Amino acid sequence: MTRHMHRHPRRTLTRLLLAPALAAGAVIGLASAPAQAAVWSTCDQWGNTSLNGYTLYNNIWGSGAGSQCISADSGTKWSVRADHPNTSGIKSYPNSKKVIGKPVDALSSLKSSYNVKVPSAGDYNSSYDIWDTDYDYEIMLWVNYNGNVGPLGTAQGTVSLGGHTWAVYKGSNGANEVFSFLRTSDSSSGTVDILPVLKWIKNTKGWMGNETIGDVQFGYEISGSAGGLDFTTNSLTVSGG
Repeated sequence: MTRHMHRHPRRTLTRLLLAPALAAGAVIGLASAPAQAAVWSTCDQWGNTSLNGYTLYNNIWGSGAGSQCISADSGTKWSVRADHPNTSGIKSYPNSKKVIGKPVDALSSLKSSYNVKVPSAGDYNSSYDIWDTDYDYEIMLWVNYNGNVGPLGTAQGTVSLGGHTWAVYKGSNGANEVFSFLRTSDSSSGTVDILPVLKWIKNTKGWMGNETIGDVQFGYEISGSAGGLDFTTNSLTVSGG
């Protein structure tokens, strides 16, 4: 069953500004996979593979997308070359995923460390996308973002959880609830203690019950990267259970 692989609702970037159209006659070439000694790479829209306990997914899901390739040394070290027009709407969410499969109250720990290199141009966020197994609740943790992007829903104030301070937003895309946590300053590396975030949502705010946590994804939600931009995950670990 591939429902969990292809499902990534069109929801989070709601404050995008329309960029000027590409100059007449401009040619967008196919992006090429980043040059490295990769063990796996693909430019396929839904290209995916499993490497050392993680699932990598190219995931070009939005309308009006251009070209994108993902190249991996492992499930935790990989890069993306994306060439998407700078127009409204999310084009892709290339990511690496680890499946947890435990209810919030049964988790003794859930942490992740990340180290990324992202471009100074483009419209995107680097984010965790955490789902329950029924895909009723989506928790996004934005560790950095750039350009004309913004979260779904209404502002809920700020909170310090899991080693970071976040601006919190709550909304729905019609298919599932979305809780977005935007780091109040950009970060290219760090560790997130995810479990306190989940317990805050469940216990402090009462926004969800004792949901079984399924996918913990980390990747780049890209709306615009015209001309071709590089996104590099130098390292990623998701641990706990």
